[in-house]
Amino acid sequence: MRHSGYVIEALQLPLKERAAKGMTRIVVLSGAGLSAESGLGTFRDKGGVWTQYDLAEVATPEGFAADPAKVMAFYNARRANMVEATPNVAHQALARLKQTWQDDVLIVTQNIDDLLERAGTHDVVHMHGELSQALCARCGHRWTAPLVMDVRDQCPSCGAMATRPDVVWFGEIPYHMERIIAALQVCETFVSIGTSGTVYPAAGFVAEAKEAGARTIELNLEVTQPGHMFEDQVQGPATQIVPKWVEDVLSQT
Repeated sequence: MRHSGYVIEALQLPLKERAAKGMTRIVVLSGAGLSAESGLGTFRDKGGVWTQYDLAEVATPEGFAADPAKVMAFYNARRANMVEATPNVAHQALARLKQTWQDDVLIVTQNIDDLLERAGTHDVVHMHGELSQALCARCGHRWTAPLVMDVRDQCPSCGAMATRPDVVWFGEIPYHMERIIAALQVCETFVSIGTSGTVYPAAGFVAEAKEAGARTIELNLEVTQPGHMFEDQVQGPATQIVPKWVEDVLSQT
């Protein structure tokens, strides 16, 4: 993997010196488990929303090309669920951490909901896109999505009827990867919250952080397949273990 000059220089510094230079101290990766207690379906859990659909039909470019109306209806339903949901105390705890430590914390999420933002978290890195955004497949323009999207919607920039949800489907490259990897390579701590750790490239984040000398922590409902990669593991509902972890972090500063 190529590293920028800035990253190479940073990797040669002790962790305390990295923090002193304003580099990211904590990278948080959150997954569906963070929002599950707010009533939003999880990705791979038994009975989760994704297990009720054929992913090839609703979460791939090919599925959208074959039946765009079906895919639009699927994401319209998920968007409606998101609007009705409210942030839980785990979202609020991460918002507090970000508000307190500002640029020392980078919060990355695999989730396409906006509950972190509604809890008060700013600068959330949505690597899989956002339900609240629309994308023009022709010109790449992005805009705020209406509650109900339609395949006949026109792009406000180019006028094409090429509107799709601004979410990353299987076979597509996640967003903001350069920024995420750069942060992992200079962080002091990497924390994985509520994610199975089986979907790449996010599944490789813990190895990237460990190679850079970071402490690695997993906060999840149960032990995951890549759990052996983490130095510390805590099991339990996100609403119980995330606020406690944040409180511990803030009490040490």
